[in-house]
Amino acid sequence: MTKIFIGGSRKVTRLNEIIRKRISNIIDQNLAIYVGDANGADKAVQTFLSEKEYKNVSVFCSGMKCRNNVGKWKTVNIEVASELRGIKFYMAKDYEMAKLADYGFMLWDGKSAGTLNNVLNLLKLDKKTLIYFSPTKQFHTISSLSDLEAILKRCNAENLLKIDQKISYKKTTRDIALPSQMALPL
Repeated sequence: MTKIFIGGSRKVTRLNEIIRKRISNIIDQNLAIYVGDANGADKAVQTFLSEKEYKNVSVFCSGMKCRNNVGKWKTVNIEVASELRGIKFYMAKDYEMAKLADYGFMLWDGKSAGTLNNVLNLLKLDKKTLIYFSPTKQFHTISSLSDLEAILKRCNAENLLKIDQKISYKKTTRDIALPSQMALPL
């Protein structure tokens, strides 16, 4: 069964009609949905799935306590090192969803470090991600680093600097690019 990791920015608190339509397509195909427990996009997606009475959902939580599980679905609690705090604490569950999913669907405001980190994790695992980029209200399929770089060019430089300070995304993109460069004939 195909599994979709749906996530997004905490500032994305409402789903517009085109996002709802995409999620409805996932529901119509009875695909498994993995979603986190954060406020914002995670909770908005959970609310929509609950309204649709969709059952094929697993909510992933870092540690033993879920912040949100609107539909009272199965929870997957990810053990996290006790010293981790903040974004690093929650990235543990996100990485697990990226590993287990076949595809990603991210709702990104161009500012969320966690959402960009999810896209990078999926890229490292050679998995495609559909991004709804809220500043332009457009969908973009990310299947390569160059696809992601095209979206990053549309982001505010100050926001990207803040993201890089949190997750070192520039280093990660270099690491992703390195193996393909090493494969080039000399």
